[in-house]
Amino acid sequence: MHRNAFELLTATMLSAQSTDARVNMVTPLLFERYPDARALAAAKTPELEKLIVSTGFFRQKSKSLIGMAALLIDAHGGEVPADLEALVRLPGVGRKTANVVLGHALGVPGLPVDRHVLRVANRIGLVRNDDPVKVEAQLCELLPPKRWTRASDCLILHGRRMCKPKPLCPRCNVRPDCDFFRTGVVTNPPGRPSTRIAPSPYKRASRGVGARKGPARS
Repeated sequence: MHRNAFELLTATMLSAQSTDARVNMVTPLLFERYPDARALAAAKTPELEKLIVSTGFFRQKSKSLIGMAALLIDAHGGEVPADLEALVRLPGVGRKTANVVLGHALGVPGLPVDRHVLRVANRIGLVRNDDPVKVEAQLCELLPPKRWTRASDCLILHGRRMCKPKPLCPRCNVRPDCDFFRTGVVTNPPGRPSTRIAPSPYKRASRGVGARKGPARS
């Protein structure tokens, strides 16, 4: 949970290689101790590390958080900038984190691409690429900006609940439009062979659900 862009930025940085549940356990005390960029920039490293140790990689995260807060003070008056390029210049902030903050806290269209978005978008057939930056650009071309953030949220949720590494295809409502369900094949980016994953169960499951037959879209 977050109350402002600074809290969401901090929480998203903490979520790397961690879980939302763990981050939500850590952030209440963290934000009580460091409610804004100025307080976090002045944090003592051992004290900050102790607060975030359970999120993993706490030494690097502590360094990034203090550096992020210091640059917010120096370059942005302590405020989180509503600009992608400015955000990714902050220590520990990549495009995914920047897009999360833009879309969910600052009202600026952003399309975060994580492992769920990569998996689901490729399986459905929306993209053929495993580079997050290229997939972000391709998905943004397919949708109007006002839908970018919601589209990412939907793909992430679908990847967590349904289109898992071992997908739950027989229960999925996306079946009629999914390349992977129709063929049992993940069409990889050019230069990499396509991957067939347990085709028999998908062929059996496809009977009676009206799935279209045919080759995967390129």
